[in-house]
Amino acid sequence: MEQLTARNKYPKVSQGYANICAGIKFYMKQYRSEVQQLKNKLDIASQSKTITIEEAERRTRQIEILQSKDIQLQKLYDGHPSNLATSRANLLTSRAPIFADGGTTSWAADDDDDDKPIDVQVSVTDLKAKQDEILQEQDRGLEELRKVIIQQKAISQAVNNEVVYQNEIIDNLADHMDHTDESLIKKTRGIKTLNLKHRTCGYWVVIILLFICIITVSLIDI
Repeated sequence: MEQLTARNKYPKVSQGYANICAGIKFYMKQYRSEVQQLKNKLDIASQSKTITIEEAERRTRQIEILQSKDIQLQKLYDGHPSNLATSRANLLTSRAPIFADGGTTSWAADDDDDDKPIDVQVSVTDLKAKQDEILQEQDRGLEELRKVIIQQKAISQAVNNEVVYQNEIIDNLADHMDHTDESLIKKTRGIKTLNLKHRTCGYWVVIILLFICIITVSLIDI
């Protein structure tokens, strides 16, 4: 609300107006994120039945109040400055929401300082510091991702080397199988040839015996 009040002191085309708008967007995004976290925690608590149904309903209403305030703030951000005073009064006089951890927060907290001048440079510096912190976290995440990718690359290379080695073994085994097949074919042919010769030799023995028998019979007849 202080940021919205301070923004109206600057022309819309000024750098100060743009800086404050950037800060407001950041804080509103953070606000929505924290409200969503509260809602997620409430859903988990409701599903695990760590709180009663009545307590879950009460906290749900409080979160709905927070969400409605977010809508009002968005309207103030997008709306005409003349509506700021009335909407601000409505926001600050609303009942303070009770969070999932039992704590409360007040929209009217530090309201006595609303009329004090705001140091825009401090807000911008704070915003830049948070952005730098986010970038550092992203850098750390990218560094961890890089390490994981390096490990996966090393594993992939090891698997590839193993596959190449196994392929060489399979190729050598295929060569041995080919040589074995050729040797079996040659030996099979030799056995067939020997078999054929053995049969031919038996035929000649039978022929010779028959010839001897014929000669013997002829001599006996004479």
